[in-house]
Amino acid sequence: MDRLYTAEASAYGQRTGAVITSDDRLDLQLSRPKDMGGDDGPGTNPEQLFAAGYAACFHSAMRYAVRDVGLSSKELEGSHVTARVHFLKGAPAEFGLAVDLELTAPLIEPDKARELMARTHQICPYSKATAGNIDVRLTVAKHPHSAERA
Repeated sequence: MDRLYTAEASAYGQRTGAVITSDDRLDLQLSRPKDMGGDDGPGTNPEQLFAAGYAACFHSAMRYAVRDVGLSSKELEGSHVTARVHFLKGAPAEFGLAVDLELTAPLIEPDKARELMARTHQICPYSKATAGNIDVRLTVAKHPHSAERA
């Protein structure tokens, strides 16, 4: 594959420091959530950053997957993907992640939406990077208050 783009970011001060990109477009303070023993300060955390990146990449990859499942990109109008990244802890110093990806797509029937999620999961770069490393669960929202397993 040809390299199209390279993102560069540096982290300082672990989970209570900062992350800054080489072009200064992203310059964020980090805070440790209370659930992880932190002070729940005003900053973001690595899991939120990963969730944002995964959701954006997955939703973008749908532009290519729609054709493979017999849909048009127009049917993606009004849709969004929500990523929930779970930080897991096992034995001392044993940590992991799990992700729930949920599609809300008001113009796509549930069966087609599940098919679209499965196909997108095959082509999304984040999904490929995490394959076999973390559990990723795909769901399709029925309405704002419930979800159906993909």
